[in-house]
Amino acid sequence: MKSVRLYGVKDLRVEDIALPASPNAGEVTLKVSFAGICGSDLHNFRTGEWITRAPSVAGHEFAGTITAIGAGVSYVAIGDRVIVDSRHICGTCRNCRDGLGQVCENLGFLGEVIDGGFAEAVTIPARNVLKAPDGVPDEHLALAEPLAVALHVLNKLRAPDGAEIVVTGCGPIGGLVALLAAQKGHPLIVVDRNLARAEGVAAMTGARIQALDGDWGSEPPRYGVDATGAPQVIASLVGKLAPGGALAMVGIGHGDLSVNPVTLVEKEIAMVGVHCFGDSELGSIAAMLPALTPVLDQAIAAIVSLDDVPAAYERNLAGEVSGLKTLIRCQEQ
Repeated sequence: MKSVRLYGVKDLRVEDIALPASPNAGEVTLKVSFAGICGSDLHNFRTGEWITRAPSVAGHEFAGTITAIGAGVSYVAIGDRVIVDSRHICGTCRNCRDGLGQVCENLGFLGEVIDGGFAEAVTIPARNVLKAPDGVPDEHLALAEPLAVALHVLNKLRAPDGAEIVVTGCGPIGGLVALLAAQKGHPLIVVDRNLARAEGVAAMTGARIQALDGDWGSEPPRYGVDATGAPQVIASLVGKLAPGGALAMVGIGHGDLSVNPVTLVEKEIAMVGVHCFGDSELGSIAAMLPALTPVLDQAIAAIVSLDDVPAAYERNLAGEVSGLKTLIRCQEQ
């Protein structure tokens, strides 16, 4: 079968490999329909970080149809369309027992610690699949995982109903955070040095575009989301937010963050890190997908074949993609 495997830094290969092994007890095999290219996929490729095995079939954002099930699997059946939980957790550590799989002590991800979804088929733990809602296009099902991350951001931010939210960084996660926030009725401000990207998210969500170093007026927002990971952006945003609010940080960046703790104390601003998504949030997104379907096509920048994935990586890294998410059609048309 055709697959896309990561060997190391800037070494991504389209290869024909053997079909996945038949599922063992507690496993399922999927025919993969669509997969999404994530910023972390690009980061692994560019830097070599988080590569724990090689070669590995890449991809942790994907959906498909079950073609085989192992012993003990009863809550899904052959022929079911499913969305996929990207987290590879142990299920036994203190954090997992407390329902905090996103900070599992042994956390890994599909496409990293085991083969992922950039292939025609894959065998994965059955606990990583959730039956998809009826009537949702396959390509939208592949957006469930990043949408779950976006939902986790908003749940951690805890902005009151109707509160204005500013989002810095209009890449896939920032854009999907803005999309869900708009669906929940929050007025939005978006900030991105790539004006075309900001305009795309603004058109999708009704957000107002703002320059980070511009005049924010006399009543700036109290609540913010940073999807850049850039320490200087985070520090600037803390200075811009009105007192009594919060900042959720979901971007992966580099460098030390310098924020005067007195600012946080005097302005009563809470800062919270956000990693992946919680145990119930993928199910919450599954329930929301039918209502989101009318707007999700706007989040798809392009749909490419498995053969085109290396070139799609390069286009994304070069900033030549105007939309939020590049999807991969994993079956030949």
